Amino acid sequence: MTVTETLYLPGDEYQKTFDAEVQESEDEYVVLDRTLFYKEGGGQPADRGTLTWENGHTHVIDVQKEHGEIRHYVKDTPPEDTAVRGEIDWERRYSHMRMHTAQHVLSRVALDLYGAETEGNQIHADRSRIDFDIQLTDQKVTELEQRTNEIIENDLAVKKSQMERERAEDETPEGRGLFNLIPDSVDPLRMVRIEGFDLCPCGGTHVDSTGELEGLKIVERESKGSRIDRVEFELE
Repeated sequence: MTVTETLYLPGDEYQKTFDAEVQESEDEYVVLDRTLFYKEGGGQPADRGTLTWENGHTHVIDVQKEHGEIRHYVKDTPPEDTAVRGEIDWERRYSHMRMHTAQHVLSRVALDLYGAETEGNQIHADRSRIDFDIQLTDQKVTELEQRTNEIIENDLAVKKSQMERERAEDETPEGRGLFNLIPDSVDPLRMVRIEGFDLCPCGGTHVDSTGELEGLKIVERESKGSRIDRVEFELE
């Protein structure tokens, strides 16, 4: 099993290209020794992009972690030991970065205002959603949106770092950790801190400041059963 170095962690999400070597080459995927491509997980879709090598070029259409390996699914596979240049689809990556940070802000606002915890989320480039363990009213949705936009306008720094698990569990606010879902063997943890506002473990890609979100609009609210409401949002 090949262990791939993830170059965007803990906080280098703004890189767009990288050099790597093919460690495994199968009919549908390759495993690289290092990568900038985000694998699907945590409600965030995988990155897409291209791999280029001498006399060859292919599109990366999906990235998954399977059997402990980060597999880059491609249309054409280069041979093992081939040196490749990877380039991510930056527009897609940056959209996901903005959306994922917005999800953190909105989730923390809901926790602060109503004690509502996030039960699930799904990030997309154009619209994203969060499930809260609360029944929302129109007034509460308006308050959520207004407070979230205040945090965005304050242009708070978003910092990503590795932190020992024990310290992370001590410092993470109640309702923002979900440590029971993270295997005990994962230590240290990659943490995302919004300065003076939020801290939680997360392996996703994020922007460097809330100001990059520009503005958030909640466009739909839907009941998903007893005490679970879903909100969908867009960014300017």
